[in-house]
Amino acid sequence: MYVLVLRGTVRTGSEAYGDVTAVAVRGGRIVALGAAAEALAATADEVLDLGEGGLLMPSFGDGHAHPLFGGLEHFGPQIKGLGSVAEIVAEVGRWAEAHPEEEWIVGASYDPALVPDGEFDARLLDAAVPDRPVVLRAYDYHTVWCNTEALRRAGVDATTQEPRLGWIVRRPDGTPMGTLREWHACDLVLDRVPGRPVDELVDAIGVAGDAYARAGLTWVQDAWVEPEMVDAYLEAARRGALRFRVNLAQRADPDRWREQRSEFEAARHRVEAEGGELLTARTVKFFGDGVIEGGTAALLEPYDDAPHSCGMPVWEPSALTEAVRAFDADGFQIHIHAIGDAGVRAALDAIESAAAANEAWDRRPVITHVQLVDPADLPRFAELGVIANFEPLWAQPDPLQTVLSVPRIGDKRTALQYPMGELRSGGARLSFGSDWPVSSYEPLEGIQVAVTRRTFDGDPEGGWLPHQRLTVEEALDAYTAGSAHQAFADERAALVPGAPADLVWLSADPRATEPMLLREIRVRGTWLAGERTFQG
Repeated sequence: MYVLVLRGTVRTGSEAYGDVTAVAVRGGRIVALGAAAEALAATADEVLDLGEGGLLMPSFGDGHAHPLFGGLEHFGPQIKGLGSVAEIVAEVGRWAEAHPEEEWIVGASYDPALVPDGEFDARLLDAAVPDRPVVLRAYDYHTVWCNTEALRRAGVDATTQEPRLGWIVRRPDGTPMGTLREWHACDLVLDRVPGRPVDELVDAIGVAGDAYARAGLTWVQDAWVEPEMVDAYLEAARRGALRFRVNLAQRADPDRWREQRSEFEAARHRVEAEGGELLTARTVKFFGDGVIEGGTAALLEPYDDAPHSCGMPVWEPSALTEAVRAFDADGFQIHIHAIGDAGVRAALDAIESAAAANEAWDRRPVITHVQLVDPADLPRFAELGVIANFEPLWAQPDPLQTVLSVPRIGDKRTALQYPMGELRSGGARLSFGSDWPVSSYEPLEGIQVAVTRRTFDGDPEGGWLPHQRLTVEEALDAYTAGSAHQAFADERAALVPGAPADLVWLSADPRATEPMLLREIRVRGTWLAGERTFQG
């Protein structure tokens, strides 16, 4: 049986073992540490020296991401990161000209801060593509920008009624401008987009797997799964195209969640029977509210720039509680998107109700994003055993904050955002994620921000809300042991004998690196169950 010995500095992530000098792998699992591992080097099939300054540690796990969406962006106009409307329009036009066979031009991840209030005009896209529908998602995936032809095919005009969940941004004369916000508004157009063939979805999973391997990731929580996506993951597993561990969170719809109970149960059984050891489907995802930058996150008090509005809860609190209780009773882990302070409170209330109403079990509920939390609700995370899943890259004063969010919520509420330091010191479990493709999938970028609370340019010098900073050890734990706990895979939390050999080799030890240089550390190797998936 193949034996691999890695020698150098090894962060086991275990208090009992601490740092060791070597680790040995056989049959996809850790079999020895330190001197016992060194003793196996003479007969090992492969011995790898990590090099001076390098570090081996448990691989990263992403507690909230969208691998299929991220992979699919590879196949459309490449608009992510473009710095102006003109550049986006030019790229859409270029891609449309290069793909005359595509009836719809679909892309994603434009920056909503490029125009005032994130309100984009259809006529800008018409200049590049007037005769085919164009649909672009903002990088928060809660807003759509489309051209006039897309609006026409969807039947969206001045007479269209406002949907229950969402807003149609309009010009002064009542005609739709071209920007649609949140579920039902976006779906007016998105429901007209032809479905993707399964081969393309499998290819997208492959693209995601390659990206994750380069970043040292071996487990991901897919936090938004529709029925056709379950089929794609199963097909990827059958073809051997699934190269990372993934748990599927099927999305609960507030309009039909009762019928979904049997559908989700059937999908879970299919995955258990056909998905192999890399694929699970144990979670149900709820979108509790929207996003602050779009004015749709649910707030306890009105928005500063819209005194008539407290945002847009996707679920009424009583309905959320009823549905959470039901899916919890079915044995599903609960995973709730909650960004505003009212959204977080409703999520906590629903989880508390489920725990009181249902039999005790190892439920590990997750509230994700956790952007704005009323101080009175902070202790409830630890009290209820709720995992706070943060996307640490967001905890910086970037343009999304300074241009869109801060003017909407004001200074007092701005100072309460992303309370990862307070939650951890209060005993809550933290896990980290990326929300990719919303933001970068690379853990070291998020770790740098969690530790510094500064932009990559270094602002502000003392850190943004510096009392919420984590130490490097705490941030590494959130991206390893925290995500493993969320995944019901505590055996992957540390490199100890018997643990799966899910490993990442870094070019430098983050604990000995200047905090503002953490993202410069390179991934030199990734192993999934002892098999190398990336060599840098």
